[in-house]
Amino acid sequence: MPQSKTIHDKLSELANNLWWSWQPEVTMIYREIDPTRWSELSHNPVLLLREYGPEKLEARARELVLHSRINGAYRRWQEYMQSTDTWGDVHAAVLGYRPAAYFSAEFGLHESLRIYSGGLGILAGDHLKSASDLGIPLVGVGLFYHEGYFSQYIDQDGWQKEDYTFAEPSHLPLREAVGADGTPVVITVDTRRGRIHARVWRIDVGRVPLYLLDTNIAANSEEDRKLTARLYGGDQRTRIRQELILGVGGVRALAALGINPRLIHMNEGHSAFAPLEIIRQRMKHDGMSFDDSLRETSAAGVFTTHTPVPAGHDRFDGGLIEEHLGPQADDLGLSLDTFMGLGRVDPHNPSEPFCMTVLAFKTSRRANAVSNLHGVVSRRMWHSLWPYRSEEEIPIGHITNGVHVPTWLAPQIRQLYDRVLPNNWFLRTGEPDVWSGFEHVTAGELWETHQSLKSRLIVYSRNRLVKAAQKRGSTDEELQQLQNVLDPRVLLIGFARRFAPYKRADLVLRDLERFRQIIESSEHPVHFVFAGKAHPADDHGKAIMQRIIRLTSEPPFRGRMVFLDDYDINLARHLVQGVDVWLNNPRRPLEASGTSGQKVVLNGGLNLSILDGWWAEAFDGHNGFGIGTGLIHSNQDIQDNRDAEALMQVLNNEVIPLYYERDKDDVPQGWIRRMKRAVRTLGWRFNADRMVMDYVRECYIPAAGSLSCDMTIMP
Repeated sequence: MPQSKTIHDKLSELANNLWWSWQPEVTMIYREIDPTRWSELSHNPVLLLREYGPEKLEARARELVLHSRINGAYRRWQEYMQSTDTWGDVHAAVLGYRPAAYFSAEFGLHESLRIYSGGLGILAGDHLKSASDLGIPLVGVGLFYHEGYFSQYIDQDGWQKEDYTFAEPSHLPLREAVGADGTPVVITVDTRRGRIHARVWRIDVGRVPLYLLDTNIAANSEEDRKLTARLYGGDQRTRIRQELILGVGGVRALAALGINPRLIHMNEGHSAFAPLEIIRQRMKHDGMSFDDSLRETSAAGVFTTHTPVPAGHDRFDGGLIEEHLGPQADDLGLSLDTFMGLGRVDPHNPSEPFCMTVLAFKTSRRANAVSNLHGVVSRRMWHSLWPYRSEEEIPIGHITNGVHVPTWLAPQIRQLYDRVLPNNWFLRTGEPDVWSGFEHVTAGELWETHQSLKSRLIVYSRNRLVKAAQKRGSTDEELQQLQNVLDPRVLLIGFARRFAPYKRADLVLRDLERFRQIIESSEHPVHFVFAGKAHPADDHGKAIMQRIIRLTSEPPFRGRMVFLDDYDINLARHLVQGVDVWLNNPRRPLEASGTSGQKVVLNGGLNLSILDGWWAEAFDGHNGFGIGTGLIHSNQDIQDNRDAEALMQVLNNEVIPLYYERDKDDVPQGWIRRMKRAVRTLGWRFNADRMVMDYVRECYIPAAGSLSCDMTIMP
């Protein structure tokens, strides 16, 4: 008779599948075992269970009466994994045993796994989670960065500094991916200067496996071992080598694993070399010509572009292409000039560099932007690729981004959802009718729930500020002052995102005197919390950040305005669940979509945003606040002045008065009506389940149904 599993066995199995990370009941079990160590270990259950062996865990579980909860969580996970009654079983059965392969340079899955930098990675992580919940046959492909993206700290001058720490794979929910023969998979990619080797790790994201390539193995040179050390680190040579491993190496890894994808989905242009490897395989094993193989491979290609800024698209010169893709070009039977043409808008222009986005467009028949406005911008930006078509006929559509509801929804808010939305509402988040019941939440209950989350954010912010100040050697008096920053009774506005100059984190400071008046108003004060990272090479972004940080220590801003360093998923979770208002003021139309504001909506917060990205198609005049009219002046300085003035106008005339307009019970009824409308009108539209369903219907099924989409690939 098989021996029954211990609770340590069960919690270990759960820890090695990231399904637990979007199950608040399971997360709570790990936290309750040891709240202090849970926080210190970055919420990593793998490490926690190393410290709590079977006997120690058994004693702790008896003390906390956890056995039934652990057994219940384990059963729910097994039922989830074994279910055959999902949306995907009905709508995506054509993928079946040949899944979609989703390639991305970064995946934001959990704060303990630092292989993401920002929005692109969070979007990719949410895509995998929703694909899992929906039961979509899909595998993810990325890179494992041992040092990840940098940890941020702020020096005495308010300047961002970067620190990197090594992540030991055995401390994470990783396991070596093995082939049919049971041996670990190692792939190779040739360049003109030698061969690069990469092993493959597997992470389970619910029902979806994610495969990560890692060059840190003994077979490589010291330079190549460091190739996948850092996300977006190094120079252009490092970047092209990373993208070579991601694209070509990723396809070879799938082949070695016996996975034959029905289609390739490239999340941004970083993985655009992947179709070239499939073309090479078709030519080698099926005897096809390059042109025929290109046509058939492209029929099964899906490409999502995220960047409306020309400088954000990777471009490489001929020397780098020859050094790294030369062997690939040889196998394709292409000269260097012809190969370069695949990545050029004008294939015959020898001075044009090789662009990964251009290659992705040319090797996929279905391309999309990530919001309606971004689709307009993208068709205009890439019109020259289709010179004989009108702008409206350019084959770039749009699927607006969404966020994974269970990941970003506060458990306290979910309890409200559970009471007023239909049973199993979380399985039908893309349906408008499901959300209509939110109107039945009582105003007082919604407000008190929001206030508790806001208070939690403020306590969390104070603790982070104290820890950061202690590292800088602050005095006891300074530390004591930080224990009193922010006030839960005051309107709290949050701004947290990458500190790229076009996102204009300092727009609200453009007229500093008016900002001061808002901050220190005796009747209707406003507090601000800022967070975010600048790219290590972006001194302009760092200077904007420094200005904000320095203001936080000057009267009258001290205590009313704070900056929280080292922005990550955990900090983002607290912010989007606790702020009253989420501020977003990029230069239109440079925000492709944005998803942080969508997370705020789910938790009852309101957006205050430029009419750009997703907000341009979301704002109806009553479900948040809009900045400006959406018109763009040709002079950037004039536009910045206009937007700054519009921001001040809406703050003074709409946001602040509505927040402080209270009934006899001190409840802002008008504000709460707007909160309810935001959830009801936006929750169903801007979530990742709806997004992934759109991809399945509009991209995956058509690509999988192409007559010539057989993409048999071999090692």
